[in-house]
Amino acid sequence: MQNSKIILTIGMSLCVLNGVAQNKTNSYKGQVRSATEVVPFATVKIDQQIIRADKNGNFSFTNNKSTVDIQITAVGKITVNRQQVVLSNYFNSPILIEMQDDSQGIDEVEVMGLTKIKEINRQAFNVTAIDATKLYNSTLNIADALDKVSGVRVRESGGVGSNTSLTLNGFSGNHIRFFLDGIPMDNFGTSFQINNIPINLAERVEVYKGVVPIWLGSDALGGAVNIVTSTKARTFVDASYSYGSFNTHRTAVNAGVTNKNGLTVLLNAYQNYSDNDYTVTTLVSNINTWESKENVKVKRFHDKYHNEALVAQVGVSNKSYADKLLLGITLGQNYKEIQTGARMVSVFGGWHRRGNTVMPTLKYQKNNLIKGLDVTLNANYNFGKEQNIDTLNRRYDWYGNYKEMGTNGERSRQLYVYKNNEGIASLAANYRLSDRQSLSLSNVATTFNRKGEDELNPQNSNLEQGQRSIKNVMGLGYSYDVKDHWSTTVFGKMITQNNKLEEAESASVTRFGYGLASTYFIQRDLQIKASYEMTNRMPTSYEIFGDLENQEANGNLKPERSHNINLGAIYGWKQGDDHRFSVAGNLIYRYSFDFIYNRLNNNQSKLVADNRDGVSTRGGDLDVHYSYKNFLNFGGSLTYQYLQNKQKYEPGYTGVSPVYNDQMPNIPYLFGNTNVDVSFHDFGGKNNKLTVGYNLLYVHDFWLYWPSRGNSSANKKQIPKQLSHDVNLVYSLGSGKYNIGVEGRNLANANLYDNFSLQKPGRSFAINLRYYFQRDHK
Repeated sequence: MQNSKIILTIGMSLCVLNGVAQNKTNSYKGQVRSATEVVPFATVKIDQQIIRADKNGNFSFTNNKSTVDIQITAVGKITVNRQQVVLSNYFNSPILIEMQDDSQGIDEVEVMGLTKIKEINRQAFNVTAIDATKLYNSTLNIADALDKVSGVRVRESGGVGSNTSLTLNGFSGNHIRFFLDGIPMDNFGTSFQINNIPINLAERVEVYKGVVPIWLGSDALGGAVNIVTSTKARTFVDASYSYGSFNTHRTAVNAGVTNKNGLTVLLNAYQNYSDNDYTVTTLVSNINTWESKENVKVKRFHDKYHNEALVAQVGVSNKSYADKLLLGITLGQNYKEIQTGARMVSVFGGWHRRGNTVMPTLKYQKNNLIKGLDVTLNANYNFGKEQNIDTLNRRYDWYGNYKEMGTNGERSRQLYVYKNNEGIASLAANYRLSDRQSLSLSNVATTFNRKGEDELNPQNSNLEQGQRSIKNVMGLGYSYDVKDHWSTTVFGKMITQNNKLEEAESASVTRFGYGLASTYFIQRDLQIKASYEMTNRMPTSYEIFGDLENQEANGNLKPERSHNINLGAIYGWKQGDDHRFSVAGNLIYRYSFDFIYNRLNNNQSKLVADNRDGVSTRGGDLDVHYSYKNFLNFGGSLTYQYLQNKQKYEPGYTGVSPVYNDQMPNIPYLFGNTNVDVSFHDFGGKNNKLTVGYNLLYVHDFWLYWPSRGNSSANKKQIPKQLSHDVNLVYSLGSGKYNIGVEGRNLANANLYDNFSLQKPGRSFAINLRYYFQRDHK
């Protein structure tokens, strides 16, 4: 009996050991390649486990089976399926997967894993990423693309090259910061604005709403826009030219070469030109007879604009000491005629401005500088200058008539040349403590130094006074990430600024902020988000010192701070293999102290930045998308935001302010857009595609002044409703090598206004030609 127990025990032990041996987990490595190079960020599905390759195409996994099924998907590649892969063959060698290009193009690939766009949108932050590559065959610029994002409204004062302001969930203008590849664009000059940078420059555009990650290193109060260019090692040429209404010409050329030794040369160049001679409807006074008429249609006659820009970089890629090391030069110039002031009742016929950008740049990036430490360094300095030219002693009317008037120029006689010399140096470091934990550190230092002279007014010492500002933003963060389940980031920021006007005593200020962002995946395609930040923003140099055109100086501005709360959810699902749906919604709450906003100055000829003691913002936005196969795409968004004045007492008033709890003026509060496009594949030949699209933009009317001061004829104090219909047609040949596009904007020829009394262009048409060539490299 005892022997039987011993034999039974030994037998059971052997069975257990055998089971353990058979369930032993082994580690395997692999790499995804094409015929000429590695395929970065491919999605690898091993049985039911989904992982992602890194930027070098490498992936690794553990498994206790003897055979597995492997599926590889990647944007622009044909899906690879391998059945019953014997893992014992790869104990000592990697699993090599080779992928072929998909001749049907990027937008037709079924990606089971996450594209870079989806990966960004799944962050804990309230962020929306735009796939710019899908807009390459259009005449759109960065601002046009942003205008399609929920919660975003781009406001322009006119046509090509006009002043632009972006509203994001109630915050606008300088509350929003702009970046190019994570580098602040504060010092890029007037040749590099979101409404003159072609969409072809970007691979994607990331919009952070409210809470901003510390690696962007900014004191943004209401959000940030990061324009991301392609860093893929390749030889390519992307050239386009368009011609449109109002004698508008746009050209863009992007090219790059990376050889097998890692030598990298990148070139981006573009130009914009327009007469902007569109028709407006306005009040017109004849300067000779002083006869006034309302609702007269006249052409803009002094609004010509052109700019040229070049970004050249040379360096190395994929070296042991640097993933990327690039030295470059950014050059730009622009010419802008100024037709009106802050309202169209002020008409000019000679006043104009010129500017240029001369900015050397340095970019360095290295992942795993030491194990687990990723480092990015950037630096640039703008030596450019701007010039205001107002030498005609005349007064103009809308008919182009003029009278010689005194010696004061059209607004303020000057030939003022000034240098806005601005420099930026930034450091971003991320250290992985473990697979789930990481620490982040960022520091961005900026300098501003304006000094100029006016040869027409050499005795005016005010114009020659130096205006200086130094700002530093430091951030520290901690992240805990359980991939596809839960992610949380906590962070703190310290911001310091010092402003000085020549002989005046300098003024310094320091502010601290903090926040967190968290997300949880209820299931793979159902995600909820929450984020909070107590943030600060220092006044910009232009808000303090003015822009010498339509922005008046205000040296008494105080820093603003805000409590920002975001709640959001994203859900995507499929119905069969043909129908795909996605819905994203966000709720926002903001409470801002010393809120900086633009108002008209006392004579209503310029804008001036000012503080409000308190402003609260409540609102939400909704995004809906549907697609059917590769034929139909439909999308729409709607945004509501209510900004309320919480300043209870006003200078000059006794008792409670009459505008206490009023809706904040001159800010749109209800807007949305809808777009639909259909694609016909192999139209007119194999690998050709015809796409027809339609876009509708709606902006509800909103108050110019405080609502409580309105009356029954308040229509004169409102920015009217906007309803714009746009259509486009794109025909691509040879898998996207040759492309022709035709666009029509504002087809109903409606009078559109983003700002009071500053009418935008009416109906316009454009044709766009584009050539694209690419050869990948190892």
